[in-house]
Amino acid sequence: MEPPVREFLRIATALSDGHRVRAVMFLGRGELCLCQVVRILRVAPSTASRHMTILRQAGLVEARKEGRWTYYRLPGRKAPAQVRQVLRWLQESLRGDRQVEQDVRRLEVVRRMRKERLCACYRR
Repeated sequence: MEPPVREFLRIATALSDGHRVRAVMFLGRGELCLCQVVRILRVAPSTASRHMTILRQAGLVEARKEGRWTYYRLPGRKAPAQVRQVLRWLQESLRGDRQVEQDVRRLEVVRRMRKERLCACYRR
């Protein structure tokens, strides 16, 4: 088990970027593939992937592979207490935030898009 201070610093570092905080907030509404994250954050796929890797390493998100696609979600009840506390604190602190609300609207649009169309530009 990792020392609490090291775990705290990993979480604090992960949340020191606005894009990563935004991603945690909209992932609170359910699982998304990387293409959807890219579209909501309006960043390059490599940038979104790097942000998600940092969040995953901090334990703030979980990832699963389905074929060549990666899906992200917030961790469940088995997450460490420190992670659960931070996620609750973020949700409470940023409730009503203008950027968060804008991201939620973007999320609703992205969820209505067909994934085949949304992810088509990332085909190899």
